[in-house]
Amino acid sequence: MKSNLLPALRLSLALLVLCCIVYPALVWGAAQLAPGRGEGVQISRAGRVVGFANVGQKFSQPGYFNTRPSAVDYNAQGSGGSNKGPSNPEYLAQVKARLDTFLRQNPGVTRGQVPAELLTASGSGLDPHLSPQGALVQVARVAKARGLAPARLAELVQAQTEGGTLAPPVVNVLRLNLALDQLKAPTGR
Repeated sequence: MKSNLLPALRLSLALLVLCCIVYPALVWGAAQLAPGRGEGVQISRAGRVVGFANVGQKFSQPGYFNTRPSAVDYNAQGSGGSNKGPSNPEYLAQVKARLDTFLRQNPGVTRGQVPAELLTASGSGLDPHLSPQGALVQVARVAKARGLAPARLAELVQAQTEGGTLAPPVVNVLRLNLALDQLKAPTGR
């Protein structure tokens, strides 16, 4: 028994140190090198925090671009998906309701033009990004609500598109909407 107990205690102690001290220290150290030092990147306007760059927010006014739906109502303390599969009747009804709402809010857009990301929540429920197509399909609605030329908003979407050679192109919806607030409607309408 002693021949098994002593190695088991040593292994348990080694794993305790590795998993509870060394690994968390490495993760904390890596976070200190990241933007925001592991605390998230706050976005401020006029001295007031308006959001975080990596946490999705709900935008419901017609003059703003909508983000992805959230299964956790954009609550960063409770990140998570719905866990409903693609054949779940409740889930299918929810997606259909989102599609009907989107088509009602965006006249002239057909079902085939609506990217799935505007109808389905992300795994975390907090995804702050859309594909450029997800933003561009909303341009007509936002342009009409703001009195801006759709081509001008399409250029803004392209200017706000991020992504590198290894990452797909994405648009941060909060940053896009803040840039949208900086645009001025043409005078003399």
